[in-house]
Order: sequence, then C-alpha cells, then structure tokens
Amino acid sequence: MRIDRMDVYYVRLPLIYPWRTAYGEDDAVHSVLLRIVSDESIGWGETTPLKAPAYSPETAMSVYHTITEFIAPALVGQEFDTADELLAAYRWIKGNPFAKAGPELAWWMLKADIEGVPLHQLLGGSFRNVDAGADFGIQDSIDMLLEKIQGAVDKGFKRVKLKVRPGWDLEMLQAVRSTFPRQTFHIDCNSGYTLDDLDFFKKVDKLGLAMIEQPLYHNDLLEHAELQKQIETPVCLDESIESVRAFEWALKLKSCRILNLKTGRVGGLSVAVKLHNMARDAGIPCWVGSMLESGIGGGILIELATLGNFTYPGDLFPSNFFYHQDLTEPELVLNDDCTFTPSTVPGTPYQPILERVNEAAQLSKTILPE
Repeated sequence: MRIDRMDVYYVRLPLIYPWRTAYGEDDAVHSVLLRIVSDESIGWGETTPLKAPAYSPETAMSVYHTITEFIAPALVGQEFDTADELLAAYRWIKGNPFAKAGPELAWWMLKADIEGVPLHQLLGGSFRNVDAGADFGIQDSIDMLLEKIQGAVDKGFKRVKLKVRPGWDLEMLQAVRSTFPRQTFHIDCNSGYTLDDLDFFKKVDKLGLAMIEQPLYHNDLLEHAELQKQIETPVCLDESIESVRAFEWALKLKSCRILNLKTGRVGGLSVAVKLHNMARDAGIPCWVGSMLESGIGGGILIELATLGNFTYPGDLFPSNFFYHQDLTEPELVLNDDCTFTPSTVPGTPYQPILERVNEAAQLSKTILPE
C-alpha cells in the first residue's frame, strides 16, 4: 500500500467533568489524529498522550512534532505491505511510543478499508460483544463517588475501576467496600506510591480487590516484583510496559499477574497484539486500557478487545461519558448489558466528521510526497 498523503491534527476535546488522577487533573483531552490516504482509500488513527508529560514523558505537542517533522516525511510516497515494514521506517527513533503508534494505527485502518473487512478480523479477533467496565477518577467527595458507583452497579457493570492517590485512598476504599461488599473493584494508582507505602498496600490487600494497577514508579519492574511477593492482590502493570522488551523482563522478574494494554503506550496495534499473545502464553490475563480517546480511538480499542486473552472488562466508554459531542458519527453507544459490539464496517469503525475535527484542531499539517 502506497501512502499518498498524511493529514495530522492536534485536537483539544473538553471533558464533561475533570479527570483527576494521582498525576494531576485534565479538563480536556489533547490528542493527535492522523488521516492517511492511498488512492481512494482512507484510514484514520488517534494517539492520545494528553497535554502534559504526566502520564508518560510524551505530550500531544511532542507527538505532533515528532510525527510531522520525522515520521510522516519518511512514510508519505512509500509503500508498506505490513505494519512491521511501516514501523521499521522509523525504528531509529528512540522511545516515543505514542508518536510511533499514530501512523501505525492509521495504517491498519487503511488496510482494513482496502481489503474491505472490519479491523478485528485483520487482528485475529472474533466477532463477539466485549465487556466494558465503569471508571471513576478522583471525585469532589466520597458521597459523590458512592452515588456514581451506585449508578454503575444499577446499570450492571461487572467491574468498577477507581483512581487513587495519597489522601484519596484507604478511607475512600473502605467506604466503597462497606457500601458495595460484592461488587468487583480495582484501583489505579498511576505510579503514585512507593515501597515505603507497603503498610497501605497490606491494608488494601484485605479489601478483596481484583487488582492494584501501576502502584509504583512509572517505568519500574523490579520493585513491582518485590511488592507482588508481599501481597495477595494481583499487581497489574500499565505505564511500565511500553514495549515487548519491557514485558519480557516483567515476565522474568514476575512483576505482575495482570497486564493492561493501551495502543498508544505500547507503540501501536501490532505491538499490542504481540504483547497480548505473550501474556496469553504466560497465563497472564489482559484487558484493554484507554487514554480517554474520541470515538476514533475508542472504536479501535473495541476491535482490539475481541482478541481471546482480553478477559477482564476494558476501559471502553460511550461517547457521552466524557464528551458533550464526540468527533464521530455515529458516536459510541453502550449496549444495555454494558458491552460494545464490534464494527462490521470495513476500515475505520467510527468515521470522524471533518467539520468537528477542524473545529477541535489547534494545529494541523498535510504531508505530501516531495
């Protein structure tokens, strides 16, 4: 497939309610969208590192710069028959998985469009509804959180994820568990703690959580292995796993018992599938994580979640959970049983409306062959 053109957009999408975590607060999501064209076929991708270098060292601005200045010029005008060939064209770039993921995701959408098949079929997934979980960031009060959890329980969500940080952790969790003794919960620490907090984790160990997600330093593997030895609750790694190599070491060290996979964090769909397969072969369950993507990226995550080892409900959200108006038409809609149905549409599952993209765009650039 020859890439004839690439359009890159830096977009800002205001959130209905601020997203608060251990690393800070976001009132809007900053994403980079890509549109690649090959003859009459089009593929869209989205990579979402957020505005500030708090979740990872990358930012939406750094990703936009890396793609427009280095990656896109190496791709436009060239032919790539596989995702591995595409990634090889900019393998010389150190790190920067979010930047690397953007064009790779769009390439997969382009391939699905050209071949006339839905994305999950290309990835090796099966057409099945995939479970979504409920997620809640740090709220204004425990009472507000309990009310939102009750709504999620009433709707039938199979699990609830709670963001924690020092000062919004044990007391909140004890209140939640006493109110909802049988609901499945897990917590996401976003690297907000250290091994000095071992006493806290041992108290959390008594609450019967499904997992503790990314409790320690953002790229640590060794101390997570030490923590896992000392608690019963499974440790789930997120930020620490940004490559196949990182997961190989996590397996050797026994740093986790569950794996979260985000397409941007790991550098694209092909890497995500490889990590999924490695985890499957090691007996480690996976689940799909999210960076609060628009319907473009969210639709891709639903397709990814159809692979067999994604056995825990994913961070998959309807458009109206975060946004007053999404970029796509149709928007993402949750089924009554708290699942999403994969797309039967060839190519990009949820097509963006260009007028909405242009309204949200802070910057944009078109790259053509020289």
